[in-house]
Amino acid sequence: MNIDQNTKENLQKLVDKINDIDTCMMTTQDSDGSLRSRPMRNMEVKEEGVLWFFTGYESAKSDEILKNDAHVNLSYAKPSDNLYVSVSGRAMVTKDRSKIEELWNPAMKSWFPEGKDDPNIGLIKVTIDKAEYWDAPNSVMVHLYGMAKAAITGEQPHPGENKKINL
Repeated sequence: MNIDQNTKENLQKLVDKINDIDTCMMTTQDSDGSLRSRPMRNMEVKEEGVLWFFTGYESAKSDEILKNDAHVNLSYAKPSDNLYVSVSGRAMVTKDRSKIEELWNPAMKSWFPEGKDDPNIGLIKVTIDKAEYWDAPNSVMVHLYGMAKAAITGEQPHPGENKKINL
């Protein structure tokens, strides 16, 4: 992927923000066209815009990605920091043994009782197409200052940083 320097910098900001949030909601499309979301734990977020998640290879989400539509949305939220991220991308389901070995975490044994050799273990690789994040100041004093300034000057308070990224 050949991307310009500005996009690279924005992507790095996005990756830094996502890396600080352990869980997202992954939305896929069911066979009837309805959307379904479920919590997923980030296993790896790569600087080039690739995210990895463990999955049951025979799960509904894997089936939806393989049979219905590979487009997914990942929604991240860290309300304590007023940080919200939406990622749109294409998903791929794989049983890549070397990647499973690389990403394996003993905590995953809860979902895969036979460990890395569990016959149902799989990975979802999401390649980012577009993303947007909202990162508002989280200090009460910053919010109060912004509201006071708006009341006096009529200027809207600075909402924080909002950035769209297209890859």
